Amino acid sequence: MNKNLVLNSIRTNAPLSRAQVSISTGLNKGTVSSLVAELVNEDLIYEIGPGQSSGGRRPVLLMFQNRSGNAIGIDIGVNYLLGTLTDLSGSILNKIEISTDNTDVDNILNLLQKLITDLTNLASNTTYGVVGIGIGVPGIVNENGKVLFAPNLHWENVDLKYHIENMFNIPVQVENEANAGAYGERIFGKGKDSKNMIYLSVGIGIGSGLIVNDRIYKGQEGFSGEFGHMSIETNGPKCTCGNKGCWELFASEQALVKKAEQVFSEKNSLGDLVIKASNNNPSAINIFHEVGGYLGQGIINMVNIFNPELIVIGNRITKAQKWIENPLKQVISSRALPYHRENLSVEFSDLNSTGIALGASYLMIEVFLKRVV
Repeated sequence: MNKNLVLNSIRTNAPLSRAQVSISTGLNKGTVSSLVAELVNEDLIYEIGPGQSSGGRRPVLLMFQNRSGNAIGIDIGVNYLLGTLTDLSGSILNKIEISTDNTDVDNILNLLQKLITDLTNLASNTTYGVVGIGIGVPGIVNENGKVLFAPNLHWENVDLKYHIENMFNIPVQVENEANAGAYGERIFGKGKDSKNMIYLSVGIGIGSGLIVNDRIYKGQEGFSGEFGHMSIETNGPKCTCGNKGCWELFASEQALVKKAEQVFSEKNSLGDLVIKASNNNPSAINIFHEVGGYLGQGIINMVNIFNPELIVIGNRITKAQKWIENPLKQVISSRALPYHRENLSVEFSDLNSTGIALGASYLMIEVFLKRVV
């Protein structure tokens, strides 16, 4: 426990001297010096030379050794796989994205094997190597890493953790993609200074991760956050989850694609629509405005129920922020309860679609550091 205190103090506040670590942790200087020596020997921290003197000899400053290992984060989407290779501070070293139109389990497992192998081969030779693989999946995941139900992938009872650990013999953690995205946003993005926030992962579907009192809220069985499947239209179209009129049918990437097919009489991807809107195509812009309004309608319910200080919208929909943001915020400002919206901030993620993979990667980094120390 004391060793973890020392390491976390240096990770969070470096550069620090041994005396400063002693003050921040409440441990005596002798204990700190002994633990620092162990952490240096284990290649988890290192000395960078003298700092400023407050009288007497200049203190030697300590840094976290973020290059002593790597972690892999994977974001499994309905039409893509995104993988990141990070150092132990979560900085992205390499990124690979694969497009796919086949969500069959065997196909995704084959793509994952190739993606993880390619990322592993890009890792440099370090003390600890690849310390873990974190995977975000758009569905209900139990604590053992089994994907119980992922309606947009058409998956049920897929033991993803078991399959990937067997392939690579590296620790694996599988997490709901919105929870991973919320964690990524809390550590690296717009949520750094927020203890109560909602992260919305808006891709083919809509997932949400809740940070309550600075911790991910998962509910009784760990299945919270399926806001994309709340009904906003009683007699609406049937969803892949079995419900009718789900929010994600009106306010997600799939809603954009379906609406575009009606308007343009041909298939258009999100990227195609962004290009059209960038060229001032009024029909494309109107589609984004409509979906932005529906996105705002669902957010109203979240604002009125949870009274968060921050809502962050992430994943692929951020590519369309320019045309979605204003209609979304107009709906919220006109229809959310006035006291609930008074100090509310609604932001789009600036992690460039890597937030889910980053969050999944960082979860594994923290597991590794607790284990190794």
